Amino acid sequence: MTDKKLDITLEFGGGAEFLFNKIKKHEVSLDGKKVQTIRDLLTWMKENILTERPELFIQDGSVRPGILVLINDADWELMGELEYEIQPKDNILFISTLHGG
Repeated sequence: MTDKKLDITLEFGGGAEFLFNKIKKHEVSLDGKKVQTIRDLLTWMKENILTERPELFIQDGSVRPGILVLINDADWELMGELEYEIQPKDNILFISTLHGG
């Protein structure tokens, strides 16, 4: 397979959407040769769709503590976290539980 496209959905809630141009849902098509794991995805997100304050979303190469990650409605901790291999049609949801004042 020479052309591996990964069409996935990224969703943001709990205020995380404000870091992504206030857009709650992104339908993205990724180059499956470059983006294979959640670790790769976070780098891609930072370079392509993260528009505000990356330190509030990414810390030490992972999502910042206080951001829940669900892959197809399952906690990413059950799926291998950063090493999870992204599959076509995956739905990846990031929910911030951090609230500033």
